[in-house]
Amino acid sequence: MSLLDDPARVESLTVLSRFRTDLYDCLTARADALFELTDALLCADGAVRSLVDLTLTPEHRRGHDALYDGLNHGRIEESRLRAVLAGLPLPKTTDGRIVLAVDVSPWLRSDAPTSAERLFCHVYGRGKNQAQLIPGWPYSFVAVLEPGRTSWTAVLDVVRLGPSDDATAVTADQLRAVVGRLVSAGHWHDGDPDILIVMDAGYDVTRLAFVLADLPVELLGRIRSDRVLRLPKLSRLPGAIGRPPKHGPEFALDKPATWPEPQHTTTTDTTRYGTARSSSWDRLHPRLTHRTCWLDHEGELPIIEGTLKVGKETSLHGSTTARPGEP
Repeated sequence: MSLLDDPARVESLTVLSRFRTDLYDCLTARADALFELTDALLCADGAVRSLVDLTLTPEHRRGHDALYDGLNHGRIEESRLRAVLAGLPLPKTTDGRIVLAVDVSPWLRSDAPTSAERLFCHVYGRGKNQAQLIPGWPYSFVAVLEPGRTSWTAVLDVVRLGPSDDATAVTADQLRAVVGRLVSAGHWHDGDPDILIVMDAGYDVTRLAFVLADLPVELLGRIRSDRVLRLPKLSRLPGAIGRPPKHGPEFALDKPATWPEPQHTTTTDTTRYGTARSSSWDRLHPRLTHRTCWLDHEGELPIIEGTLKVGKETSLHGSTTARPGEP
């Protein structure tokens, strides 16, 4: 069957061709050299270990001097490229929800002491408790996740974190800009499910929920297993005197004795991880203090409530792992 006889493939090629044209238009200087360099980077076999190796790929038809000239003097209109990426077709879940993931990935530069604005980047080692701090440039990425098992992600934005940057503030501005571009591109309309933003335990999801409260988003993040949250405050008894409590009893993740009966429980049999059990509690919140990102907060500190989810995976060998989720 001819490729032109498959409507789905024709549509995919049309989208790809349009994107390549838009990408070329974003290159405002040394466009040809940068465009061929991008093709060579995508089509190279295996990992790229040196720039000069890219000149040996069939997609790069210029000499190695053109490659360095493009990198040194080429220019990319970043705002236009971000708008182009937001305008591409995006994967959604079965209920039409857009799922974004935010994470930090370092470009390690341990052997480049003259590189400016390097930071110590956290890198996991091969063995247990083998984490290391290596000098490099950390980059904050925002990508769209596809449903199901896949390693493909659609990157929408990337920002390099500097030594004086507040990671939470940079992430909040980055997410606000990405959501704004998605709305402008027509990917989200009033009445659509809120955009789900997924993050790991390194993010202050409570602060982000407060800062992004005016956006149509829901935040899902992991938290440390030793965190202590608060239950909703108890009803005040008739005739009680004194100042009413602001917080309810403690909910310590590492002390199951402090857990009340969950509002929701689910059990799912999986083919790879055995039986997965999940429990959730509504309206839990952390007890905030005037420290770190809340140091300059004016007025009374807010109560930011959410749903806590604790999952347990019982493998075929009987071991159990708890995975708490953030409100």
